[in-house]
Amino acid sequence: MRYYINNAVVSAFLGMLIYDITKFLKDEIVMIQSMTGFGRYEYTDNGKKYIVEIKTVNHRYFDFSVRMPKKFNMFEADIRNVVKKFINRGKIELFISYEDLTEGSCSIRYNSNITSQYVNAIKEMSDEFDLPFDITVSKLSEFPEVFIMEEADMDKDLILKHIKVAVEGAVKQLVVSRNIEGENLKEDLLSKLELLSSEIMYIEERSPEIVEYHQQKLEEKLNNLLEGAGIEQSRILTEVAIFADKVCVDEEIVRLKSHINSIKKIINEEENIGRKLDFIVQEMNREANTILSKSGNLDITDHGIIIKTEIEKIREQIQNIE
Repeated sequence: MRYYINNAVVSAFLGMLIYDITKFLKDEIVMIQSMTGFGRYEYTDNGKKYIVEIKTVNHRYFDFSVRMPKKFNMFEADIRNVVKKFINRGKIELFISYEDLTEGSCSIRYNSNITSQYVNAIKEMSDEFDLPFDITVSKLSEFPEVFIMEEADMDKDLILKHIKVAVEGAVKQLVVSRNIEGENLKEDLLSKLELLSSEIMYIEERSPEIVEYHQQKLEEKLNNLLEGAGIEQSRILTEVAIFADKVCVDEEIVRLKSHINSIKKIINEEENIGRKLDFIVQEMNREANTILSKSGNLDITDHGIIIKTEIEKIREQIQNIE
């Protein structure tokens, strides 16, 4: 006796197994989930075969669409609810194909009414134009709707049960692929945050130069403008000190460090974090803009631009996180 391995069944089983293991491990290891993924599942029962494919990309909300045989349209709300159990947001496209391989699932019926109308119309044409009435049965059978294919009544509850099994199987495989992609995103984000931290540290070390630069420029300008005006030097130094405080970037650096720590904490402890991370990155971008506006040192400006560039890369990556 020979035994054959059904690759589709094995693939589906492994996908379900990986999903269950992933779900178990999530109690110990928090996993962020990408909004990009793909899942496929085949389910066959008593000669009825269902193939479900689902793919997702990033989107601000839960944007769901499904393509399936028209006779399944009544189940769209139920299918949507199955998907909602596993996915919170993203642009989701789901495809369902169906084959009924059982005998007697369809029957062909001869449409007597339509056929007689065809014959009468052809007879009128023959009489009106004095042409031979040479219609044959085989030719007549080729006309639209002469034969009607009718499907046997379907058990709606059973069909819905089968569809749910197939959809859930595909979604679970999708979740596995989204988790894998999510872990890749997490590693990439952490590496970018490390680079960001090193650039911020560099500016922090050089930040006194920003103050000194502006202080020197302002002091020189005031001395030139007020030379001979009889204003005490101490008054000039006081005004310079007040202005220097305004161009200090210490607060921006502290807030950037705090935002970096928040991102690290969130991606290691929370799920469904995309919107929260997006807000934090917007705040980081504001701080980086402020640093650039205060800097008069070309070297510090270059590093500030690197910070803005890395923040933008982080923002792009976060767009893909659920």
